[in-house]
Amino acid sequence: MKGFMNGVTLGNFLDTTAELHALTHGFCEVLCPWPPRHKTIGKKLQRELKTEHTYYMLGRALAILAWVTICCIVKEVFF
Repeated sequence: MKGFMNGVTLGNFLDTTAELHALTHGFCEVLCPWPPRHKTIGKKLQRELKTEHTYYMLGRALAILAWVTICCIVKEVFF
């Protein structure tokens, strides 16, 4: 099978803690409306976000979808 999804299975999705951490960090970074407590991040987190950038961006995209969902719910309930 050719293509960019060659060899990718569901067993490979989020199978390391670095991938889960990058996804969670990206999600929380967008969803939380207040500024972060710590302006600088550690070297370990920088390395994880650099190596697992795809999961970080997926987390950010999921947070945007969560905001759209929250806005739709608020619109239906209050307007």
